[in-house]
Amino acid sequence: MNEKKTKPRSRKLKIVLCVVLGIWSIITLLGVAVVFEALKTEWVALTPIPPKEPLRQLKNTDNAEEMYLELLKIVLTRYGLDSSYKPLINPKAWLGGIVSPWIGYRRIVQLEQFDPRLREHGRDWPPNAETMIGLRRLDSLQDCVTDVIRRDVPGDLIECGAWRGGACIFMRAILKAFEDTSRKVWVADSFEGIPKPDPTIDPQDARLWAGGELAVSVEETKQNFKNYGLLDEQVRFLKGFFIDTLPDAPIESLSVLRVDCDLYESVMQSLEYLYPKVSVGGYVIIDDYGALPPAKRAVEDYRKSNGITEEIVRIDWTGVYWIKER
Repeated sequence: MNEKKTKPRSRKLKIVLCVVLGIWSIITLLGVAVVFEALKTEWVALTPIPPKEPLRQLKNTDNAEEMYLELLKIVLTRYGLDSSYKPLINPKAWLGGIVSPWIGYRRIVQLEQFDPRLREHGRDWPPNAETMIGLRRLDSLQDCVTDVIRRDVPGDLIECGAWRGGACIFMRAILKAFEDTSRKVWVADSFEGIPKPDPTIDPQDARLWAGGELAVSVEETKQNFKNYGLLDEQVRFLKGFFIDTLPDAPIESLSVLRVDCDLYESVMQSLEYLYPKVSVGGYVIIDDYGALPPAKRAVEDYRKSNGITEEIVRIDWTGVYWIKER
């Protein structure tokens, strides 16, 4: 009797030991992989990464305001300044949310090579920069804001879809450089990420929705303004989804309307509620026209339904603008 009872117990014990050893082996292998990757990353970081093409050179100018804005563009995009590290684990993904509190997701990183061509045209996602629109679109934004100031086109400046606030910070800096105290910079964003789209309006929007990956809190965005000494009474925040904030926004007129909100609904709402407030001679800038078909369709639908025929000027591979003529 004792032998018969002992055998099942012995078998169960072996099974338990095998399972425990299997789990322990997996944990050990993962630990070794993490340590190896960390050591490899630190070793690689000691070796400078040669850029694929020469870095953009600052303009040689004696104009202090222009030099200030040139330097600001470099810093806001982290062009040539960005860290070569980015977190390997996304804390907002379901697995990252479980794992990151235990292992500290910021300590496990991967090497991110800087490519001047990508940052110039806003084709990468800088881990630490305040904007991802690149130098070309910042150059164009500077030209637009400078032009409405010089031509005295009435109205404030607004960006719909601000992310970390970099483009708005830059617009505020331009006003400061030109000592323009009459205009405000409006920062319109949900600060909770892209809203969940209605698939019946544009099915492609549903595939773009990332469920909060682009979420940056209003507190963090305000702190970014503070870091540049540009958070003051000329900066106003419109927190919430556009359908809730834009219809009753206390904006009398606009000289620059910048739309960077990805989805058909969001782009359409920005134009429907704000385009009528754009002054004649003012600029309408669309960030996602070339990159995201739903955003382009929204622009084309709005222009067609409202008889807008002004020429669309291309900035780079995705950004465009037009000047309101009537």
